Amino acid sequence: MTTTDPSSLVPLHRLRFEEPGPPRLGELPGGAPAWLVSRYADVRQVLSDPRFGRSQLYAADAPALSDVPDLVNNPDLMFNQDGPDHLRLRRTLRRAFTPRAVARWQPWIAAIVEQLLDRLEGRPQPADVVEEFTLPLPVAVISRLMGLDASAHGRLRHWSEHAFSDGSHSGEEVESVLKEFSAFGAELLTERGRAPGDDLISSLVRAADDEGGLPEAQLVSLVCGLVVGGHDSTMTMLGNALLYLLGERPESWPRIGADEEAAGRAADRLIHLVPLGDDRGTARHAAEDTEVGGVVIPAGAVVLADCGAANRDPAVFPRHTRDDLFAPLEAPTLSFGAGAHYCLGAWLARTELQIALHRLSARFPGLRLTEPADAVLWRTGTTSRSPLRLGVRW
Repeated sequence: MTTTDPSSLVPLHRLRFEEPGPPRLGELPGGAPAWLVSRYADVRQVLSDPRFGRSQLYAADAPALSDVPDLVNNPDLMFNQDGPDHLRLRRTLRRAFTPRAVARWQPWIAAIVEQLLDRLEGRPQPADVVEEFTLPLPVAVISRLMGLDASAHGRLRHWSEHAFSDGSHSGEEVESVLKEFSAFGAELLTERGRAPGDDLISSLVRAADDEGGLPEAQLVSLVCGLVVGGHDSTMTMLGNALLYLLGERPESWPRIGADEEAAGRAADRLIHLVPLGDDRGTARHAAEDTEVGGVVIPAGAVVLADCGAANRDPAVFPRHTRDDLFAPLEAPTLSFGAGAHYCLGAWLARTELQIALHRLSARFPGLRLTEPADAVLWRTGTTSRSPLRLGVRW
């Protein structure tokens, strides 16, 4: 079991990445060998080439990717499926998360944002913008999408902390929580199958029926993945974005509130450059000998694709525009992956971040931190990381 020393942590926008280079042999946290891929073109190839899959990472003889059970490494999770099995699961959700679908949600997402800003404005100063805004916003959005009432909000946070455990929780504790979480997901599917509505879970049940039925374990994992992925990532992005903008780029803050398009470009840059955590690679398994960047990666090898390093590849993203928050990205970011496993919720996450930053800045153009970025306390225990609290004045 590993633990994280909070005193050793730095803001995620200050993480240092090695200069991207050719694929090289390294190792997994447990010491097993793995190929490290860091150049943009190479990472994009590994993530898009069907010869590099996820399912074989969980074969009986594969090296362990984690010391404790967690949702991310559940073989039934859609992200860990390949080929037809993955496609069947993905089809059940694909139409729900198109840009057109997300555009229809924007008015009620904006309404939730404004309700939270009304509440924040009424709080005594300094106020904690995490407690009042970055934490409740994504939970409220995913709850609305999935037809969950407010009584589930506390449990969602508890489940997420264990579903994305960084190893600081015991295996027994994580296993117990995930069992409870899976029971919740199974009950939710049964309930919406019996009395469907216009929520995401009901549409998932209908789509699964259209596919001729899907294994219950895979559907439950899909629901649980939606619950935690739908709010943890956005909460993490928003908290880290505010720490960076208010702590180190305060001159950019008023423009984000004055210009919604500029806020969208800033959201793209922040997603691109500020990772969700300290993990440096997403793993794949090589099904056959495959050349990547002039190097042959052998069949059976584990490959770690370093999206953070690839997003800083100077051959694709020039250094002179890297810190320009309002410059359009020169190429698609790899923060949401690429290829068949590209994150289905990417457009929703980007939309939430844009609306949240734009409206928060418009309402509070003079928003400022009460403590320097170096003094921040971190939310730890999960593979993602963001400020535990952020005191602000306006």
